[in-house]
Amino acid sequence: MATFDVAHIRQQGVDLIIIPLTSSFGHKTSNEQKSIVVALQAASRSAGLAGTVVPVWDAGFGRMAFLAPRPWHSFFASINLMFVSSNINRQLICN
Repeated sequence: MATFDVAHIRQQGVDLIIIPLTSSFGHKTSNEQKSIVVALQAASRSAGLAGTVVPVWDAGFGRMAFLAPRPWHSFFASINLMFVSSNINRQLICN
């Protein structure tokens, strides 16, 4: 069982479930990343959290990487891990 801190926010009328992951997430294959996101999305729904799961991670040199739908790229490019940390307001437990 894994537990994740989550920033469940509403931005421009849309619920987002931002989940900080370790930097190793960035080294996984695209298929592995997609599988993890699908599992996190299912766990979020089971926990009653509405919204789109967006994993974020430390990309080094003070940069935050993210895996978000294209329309959200400008928003995620404008925030950083400090913003995410300051908005943590839930915990997600995955079985």
